[in-house]
Amino acid sequence: MSVLAQLTEDMKTAMKAKDKETLSTVRMLKSAIQNEQINAGHDLNDEEELTIIAREMKQRRDSMAEFKAAGREDLVAQLEAEIAVVTKYMPAQMSEAEIKQVVADTIAEVGATSKADFGKVMGALMPKVKGKADGKIVNETVKALLG
Repeated sequence: MSVLAQLTEDMKTAMKAKDKETLSTVRMLKSAIQNEQINAGHDLNDEEELTIIAREMKQRRDSMAEFKAAGREDLVAQLEAEIAVVTKYMPAQMSEAEIKQVVADTIAEVGATSKADFGKVMGALMPKVKGKADGKIVNETVKALLG
């Protein structure tokens, strides 16, 4: 089942349960996917849908960090609830050990030896971990292993 179909089913369930928080988040995700579909002019494949879900997750995490810094606990609580809903649609996340292994394999694969090869490593690495690992953690791991 595609992510869009799953969102539609979950939206119906949330409506029946009168779960307003889940419903609003699911509607936002569904809207983001449908807008991207309209812009692309074709139905999105699973990978494209997961890219949109990952982008939505990143936006919420970034907003939460800003709200915490500003002391807006009311908004932080709302975003935590949204993140919990969005997480259900994300693929299983890689552990730090798995990320480190994939990074080490990619460094060996491209023959990187110094920090100057950072871009080359990231270019080869990101398609492998897309949606499965936080880009910030991947970035830090690459820097640590190349340093």
